[in-house]
Amino acid sequence: MRRLLIIGCGDVVRRVLPQLVRRWRIYALVREWDPALRALGVVQIVGDLDRGASLTRLVGLAQAVLHSAPPGEDTSDDARTRRLIAVLRQASLPRRLVYISTSGVYGDCAGDRVFETRRLAPRTARARRRVAAEAQLRRFGRESGCAVSILRAPGIYAADRLPLERLRRGLPLLLPEEDIYTNHIHAEDLGRACVAALECGAFAGGRAYNAVDDSDITMGDWFGKLADAFALPHPPRVSRAEAERVLPPVQLSFMRESRRLDNTRLKRELRLRLRYPTVDSGIAAALEDKAPHPPAPAPRARVTGDRYAHGIVAVPFSGRPSEGD
Repeated sequence: MRRLLIIGCGDVVRRVLPQLVRRWRIYALVREWDPALRALGVVQIVGDLDRGASLTRLVGLAQAVLHSAPPGEDTSDDARTRRLIAVLRQASLPRRLVYISTSGVYGDCAGDRVFETRRLAPRTARARRRVAAEAQLRRFGRESGCAVSILRAPGIYAADRLPLERLRRGLPLLLPEEDIYTNHIHAEDLGRACVAALECGAFAGGRAYNAVDDSDITMGDWFGKLADAFALPHPPRVSRAEAERVLPPVQLSFMRESRRLDNTRLKRELRLRLRYPTVDSGIAAALEDKAPHPPAPAPRARVTGDRYAHGIVAVPFSGRPSEGD
């Protein structure tokens, strides 16, 4: 079976692990032991991208890499990705590598439609580190022949990742005439995009994809839909000058950039059919998740002779023993 190395086993990746384990032998770099990963058959390797010496067991390990670890915050580039590439170069090279980046690499586009060929103009330190990571990975792909796919993700949401607390706090939004365009992707669809890129990505030297749904909405539209769906008050609207005065810096950073990402390449080249093509479908699914469901009936024992079969099957873990994490 093909071997896949996962760097960064967060929420998005975990959503598609059941799908991945059917196609790949999975190894994951982790800082701490996680019984849930072992239960899925994932071989865990203890290591830390901030400590290069801890990564030696990754040398020559896998034929493909899924890299979703964020950059550190202590440098202007992405030292974590640099250390990972150094390890990957030491033995047989992976044939494919998928990296989850951010749409923040484009910077402010004044509401323009944005294609992957647009010049990158990051405005924040975190986005500049992502640009550095992309450049390192593209260079690695050119020099090694590894097919590198870069998924530029915008705001990731799911039933348990909705900004409802922001609505409850009543934080203001910009006036409609000053509002910005926002972009969204359901966490499950982003995970499925990773799977598609692992199977279909074929561009040595790197190929970027806007990992975004089909929605074309402003920030006010987004929060208005959430407020209506969850019976919460609509946020107040203020001028940009007033927002600069009353909002915290992190919130302001998202309101200073406006763009509309085009996902044609994602759907055409990776043959991805979105499960949640708009935020409306994602919000509807979130409401369904939160709706009370009747309890499932208790299983009835099946009598076989004088024994009761309860359908409990123990499946032994047959993977390579993991070391501590």
